[in-house]
Amino acid sequence: MASLLSEVEQALAHRAREGRPAHLLTRPLAAGAGWSVDDIVCTAGRGDRPYEESRSHVAVALVVAGTFQYRSPTGRTMMTPGSVLLGNPDEPFVCGHDHGAGDRCISFSYSREFVEGIASSVQARPSRPTFRVPRLPPMSASTPLIARACAALLADSDFAWEELALEAAARGLELANLGHDRPGAIPPGVEARVTRVARLIERDSGDEPFTLQRLAREAGSSPYHFLRTFHRVTGVTPHQYLTRSRLRRAATRLVQGAAPVIDVAFDSGYTDVSNFNHAFRREFGMSPRQFRRRYS
Repeated sequence: MASLLSEVEQALAHRAREGRPAHLLTRPLAAGAGWSVDDIVCTAGRGDRPYEESRSHVAVALVVAGTFQYRSPTGRTMMTPGSVLLGNPDEPFVCGHDHGAGDRCISFSYSREFVEGIASSVQARPSRPTFRVPRLPPMSASTPLIARACAALLADSDFAWEELALEAAARGLELANLGHDRPGAIPPGVEARVTRVARLIERDSGDEPFTLQRLAREAGSSPYHFLRTFHRVTGVTPHQYLTRSRLRRAATRLVQGAAPVIDVAFDSGYTDVSNFNHAFRREFGMSPRQFRRRYS
């Protein structure tokens, strides 16, 4: 989302003016028994030392702006908008920004007991619910969740965060243990080129179509090589990544405001409303109007 990204850029500009070290800007959004959710903006960039921490809680963070590298005992991967960071309690993790500055996450934290209660309905062995992978890539199963969270964050109003917290934990447990996205080692040069393209798509203005040839040119590789490496790094194809990025933006606008569907479609890069409706229904399982009525 352009507005979500703009707040990251403002924080980076403020850091540069003040000459401050990299830091996290954390804004609590809501909390309850065994769970909490925060809006977290990170101002780290190239040249900043990756920070290593450990957490005592279960973590599910929705990446809504920027990119960064994430490493935990479950693997090493790159986080992009639309992906979901997963973290187990009592495990160290490292975040780095080798290829671009700044990111923003809607981060859910859970107690073990809270997640164990959810796991009993989504896992075969609920006694010790854990994630087997470091992330979920941008995928249709998590797109509605992220779009609704973005709309709530932008609206800055009273929102049923507890319901979303339950859904985020359940969806993470359900999908992370199905064998999704266990990335192997990726050369830094490849990761840097894909990051550059992902950040270009994030700033999508709709002025010029994102063809495979254009994206490959931005990455400095052939279309075939780019297609393979982009999927390897992000977990989805360039077309899937672009489509879901635009549909998340569209869904956020539908929930957030009253703009006509046709305007949302055109602003999201679609020149045909029927194509937009078809893509939206395929991604969210309902029409744009049904989505607006359900979540507004």
